[in-house]
Amino acid sequence: MKKKNADKTIPFLAELSAERFEAVIHSISDGVFTVDRHWRITCFNRAAEEITGIPRSEALGRRCYEVLRSNICKDACALQYTIETGRRVVDLKVHITDKSGGDVPVSVSTALFRNTRGELIGGVETFRDLRQVEHLRKEIKKAYSFHDIVSKSDKIKQILDILPTIADSESSVLIVGESGTGKELFARAIHNLSKRSEKPFIPINCGGFPETLIESELFGYEAGAFTGATKSKPGRFALAEGGTLFLDEIGDLPLSLQAKLLRVLQEKTYEPLGGVRSLKANVRILAATNRDLEAMVAERTFREDLFYRINVIKLEIPPLKERMEDVPLLIDHFIQQFSALHDKEITGISPQALNVLMTYDYPGNVRELSNIIEHGCVLSQGSLIQLKDLPSWLHPVTENLKIPSTLQEAERQFIVAVLKKNKWNRLAAARELGIHKTTLFRKIKRLGIKLPSQNGRSSKTS
Repeated sequence: MKKKNADKTIPFLAELSAERFEAVIHSISDGVFTVDRHWRITCFNRAAEEITGIPRSEALGRRCYEVLRSNICKDACALQYTIETGRRVVDLKVHITDKSGGDVPVSVSTALFRNTRGELIGGVETFRDLRQVEHLRKEIKKAYSFHDIVSKSDKIKQILDILPTIADSESSVLIVGESGTGKELFARAIHNLSKRSEKPFIPINCGGFPETLIESELFGYEAGAFTGATKSKPGRFALAEGGTLFLDEIGDLPLSLQAKLLRVLQEKTYEPLGGVRSLKANVRILAATNRDLEAMVAERTFREDLFYRINVIKLEIPPLKERMEDVPLLIDHFIQQFSALHDKEITGISPQALNVLMTYDYPGNVRELSNIIEHGCVLSQGSLIQLKDLPSWLHPVTENLKIPSTLQEAERQFIVAVLKKNKWNRLAAARELGIHKTTLFRKIKRLGIKLPSQNGRSSKTS
């Protein structure tokens, strides 16, 4: 008996009388409609009326694509796919247009519709209103977003909490962090929150120019200052007048230029190349580096007096591997950004692909994750980024990788990965996990993790 029912597409509906069928579908909270073999709507329940704003009397007899007007009706109709292949579609995220022309996100599922004799008479589609879900999603995203900085990490939240206070001052700020952590985003946030927000924000990469050109880029030059200088050109200080100058990778600034920059910070004046008079500089300085400036000061490759001038306020941006809880948020953020950029309808990422990205350590930080997701968006042929859509160099990491079926198994895989990364040094692994070593020992025992005979204590922990 069970097998017989399992073979039917919608057995409970097929066995109902017309009256009971109507009563059942009108009691369902999801929108439900059925179509005949000519795509004309034969049933339209109350929830469908409420979601679309179209009365049942107007929907019946019309073709479904005239009523639903979804973004897949023309090219990839889910109901047509089911009728032609016999395969169901489950929880496909699409958008329909309601009677007033509004965009309504819904989750669509389809099935074949047969009569009591088992004959195919059309298709049935249910659709769930996701507007409340989307609203909550946006509220959550708003809570985790701040001037394009997407994070729920406690370390980042601590920075964001003091950012308005920092922005309100005129002090120089030094932003330190690995390459790709988003240091410029924090600099822009400071500028946008400051009293200078209506004035320019001018960035310059101090390591992006030859030593012979960086001075003219910073301070500009007058006509005739050198061969080929037929007319004057303003430098970044002039362009940033009244606003903010962001000196990215300031550790790459040549020593000769460090002295001239120090003078600008001390005297608030500078001279363009070939100039005979000093110009005032009403500019706030924000600097960033991925280098250890204190070590450079000790090595005399960075001026100590300049270091203290730019290091009035210091912000340390943690690498992505220290805030892995941000990875799903950032993935969602980048999917929205790149699916719009490449004109695609990508709504998310598959569990297998997400699992791979959650076990990667991101040496290139947020910038690398952004590139990975753009790669996935470009190659994706469906609504989800699949494992095959990720860059090929990530694929070897996935060999023999099993998707955890429980949270405990996921925790076990993650801890083993961190231990392996630290050559089984438990103290180093505990530091990376942000837990006490005794807590890690308890987890290892509880999760049944087998440790190698060599415990890794001789491994470097710094």
